[in-house]
Amino acid sequence: MDNAVALVQAYLRVNGYFTVAEYPVVEAMRQEGYRVATDLDILAFRFSGAGRLIPGARRDETLIASPDPALGIRADEADMLIGEVKEGRAELNAAATDPAVLRAALTRFGCCAHEHVEHLVDSLMHKGHVVSPAGHRIRMVAFGSIAPGGSHRYAVILLNDVVEFLRKHVRENWDVLHNAEFKDPAFGFLMTLEKAARGAPGSRASSGHGTTGT
Repeated sequence: MDNAVALVQAYLRVNGYFTVAEYPVVEAMRQEGYRVATDLDILAFRFSGAGRLIPGARRDETLIASPDPALGIRADEADMLIGEVKEGRAELNAAATDPAVLRAALTRFGCCAHEHVEHLVDSLMHKGHVVSPAGHRIRMVAFGSIAPGGSHRYAVILLNDVVEFLRKHVRENWDVLHNAEFKDPAFGFLMTLEKAARGAPGSRASSGHGTTGT
């Protein structure tokens, strides 16, 4: 998986989204057979009221429900993202704004009845966001290191803000997080960096052992 995509996926998961990364959209060719038209970098859905529940002793629980303000959503709002991830300028490429690709994405994930898909895609293309008949928002979002120039209809989130949010999340929740083992490659790497910075128990820095090359 692309490093930037992995970083964005970790960010969205921390904010309560279910994600699918690098989803291939297949199209029929004019002659015969099929081909991959494009990969959608990130598809994500967040249910209304999604949060992080931390169980405690004697049935005490801690609920963390506020998503990052950069996402522009309320905690009680359901939200679907169709995202493009760039290491450079945050912008959508031609394939990600292809109506056929967007129709395939919405239909595949069952966000709305098939008869509503074409109308929703038309609105999505013109405004960058739309509310489905079920009441949840569908949005196009570009992630990147540099803000796009000129006007644009889609939402933009910079990778620097993604990194800063994740670092802050790790620092503020270290007492809980350092007890867990994370398989997510991007989030796991950030945890490793934090452990190294803190000189966590068990690390070479705190145990007095030097490092050797391999």
